Amino acid sequence: MPASLTPIIMLSISNLFMTLAWYGHLKFKEYPLWLVILVSWGIAFVEYCFAVPANRYGNAVYSAAELKTIQEIITLIVFAGFSVMYLGESIRWNHAAGFACLVAAAFFVFHRWE
Repeated sequence: MPASLTPIIMLSISNLFMTLAWYGHLKFKEYPLWLVILVSWGIAFVEYCFAVPANRYGNAVYSAAELKTIQEIITLIVFAGFSVMYLGESIRWNHAAGFACLVAAAFFVFHRWE
């Protein structure tokens, strides 16, 4: 697997777990907050097991700013899918417009200005 792809895959897996940890409990409002915090923390631990090595390996190929930008774009994609498929929410035009602005920001981070 190319060194440039490994951190992207690992960050994608990491974001699946973190999105579940941060937002998955919204469907379980009947459980006490202390319990969902503990469960979320356990899920977040798995997220860290992917995110930390992804950034360590990724820094051999990408700058820290590029890694953070990749992570944010992945977060948007994962969150949008999670929001629609799991939470049953819709993505409205203003959400899409805001996401597009962040994608434009990614262009500026990755563009090599000479």
